[in-house]
Amino acid sequence: MLSLSKTAAALAVILPLAFAGTAPTCTNPQLSCSGSSTNTCCFNTPGGLFQQVQFWDTDPVTGPDTSWTIHGLWPNNCDGTYSENCDKTRAYTNITQLLTAAGQTSTLSYMKSYWLSDDESDEAFWDHEWETHGTCISTLKPSCYTGYTPGEEAVDFFVKVVSLFKTLPTYTWLANAGITPSSSKTYSLSAMNSALEKAFGAPVILLCDSSTVYEIYYAFDVMGSLQSGTFVPATNTGSKTNCPSTVKYPPK
Repeated sequence: MLSLSKTAAALAVILPLAFAGTAPTCTNPQLSCSGSSTNTCCFNTPGGLFQQVQFWDTDPVTGPDTSWTIHGLWPNNCDGTYSENCDKTRAYTNITQLLTAAGQTSTLSYMKSYWLSDDESDEAFWDHEWETHGTCISTLKPSCYTGYTPGEEAVDFFVKVVSLFKTLPTYTWLANAGITPSSSKTYSLSAMNSALEKAFGAPVILLCDSSTVYEIYYAFDVMGSLQSGTFVPATNTGSKTNCPSTVKYPPK
């Protein structure tokens, strides 16, 4: 009988072969929300405006003291409306298993540090984000894959969300502008917005709990599919801040 460690090692060799499908190759891609195409495997529609949402959790604390954490990636219909829970048949509840099977252990490890829930298990949080938002992304439909294996589109979703998050270091961008978490200082909302817009390349939306900043929306249009397309910073549509002009940014 194999030991647990030997069994895990054997699975690590076998599991990456579990997914053999191929995502679409997109020629002459159109920019979501502004272009037009009937090829919904290469043109994200109707959810063409992608909002990458991050948390600054302080009660309870989640994630490193010097980083915001991932909330998710939400397809906005380019007008502020959303579709949710678009395919119950693909409401996977085994995200850890799917990522492991695809050989995406580094993505999974990163998620365990930077994609955390403050009120349920992390796995349940990931399941929710996939079912609620991921299943509504047109370029991730099973019909877009050649040799499709159930679950591989969810793997592509989580890999993309993590890679996108790594390009959006909110904490660092604010710190570079002299805005760091403080128990005593307050900051002007306009100063935070200005620092983040300058670094990101488009306006962002900060959200508050009373006067305390706790969430941010970055927006992108996508040239091509979610899997392989180019994410272009865009203006959030249909979302507004609820923060006052002066805000708190407390330490974790």
